[in-house]
Amino acid sequence: MTDYRVVDAMTRQVIYLPAETTLEEAARVMRDADIGDVVVTDGANLAGILTDRDIVIRAVAENSDPTATTIGSVITREVVMIEQFCTAGEAASLMRERGIRRILVCDNERKLVGIVSLGDLAMQLDPTSALSEISEQSPTV
Repeated sequence: MTDYRVVDAMTRQVIYLPAETTLEEAARVMRDADIGDVVVTDGANLAGILTDRDIVIRAVAENSDPTATTIGSVITREVVMIEQFCTAGEAASLMRERGIRRILVCDNERKLVGIVSLGDLAMQLDPTSALSEISEQSPTV
């Protein structure tokens, strides 16, 4: 696991949405881009990350109106970052330690350059694993 770096597994295309975006719009963006997360901004500042799980747990389960509820009200504000040249093992350990499935990836100047998920690590490290196979599949509608 130590041979691979986060940069080798991360997703480079990061989608940003302002905190004022409705849940409905964010869900459409995530569906259309076939992703499970977006980075949320408050003006020029990073406000947090919104995951598909955040939408389900903090909005759907609470009966929030997806056309009126903003993503800023349900995001995960505590953002965890890792430097792009850290090892995949360090990323996996950080995920395990923090109980998270995604980490924002930064360069040495702390500029956001990607996102790495547990599925990304699985696909890079063991393409034959069940998690890798599940992560690789696009959902069918």
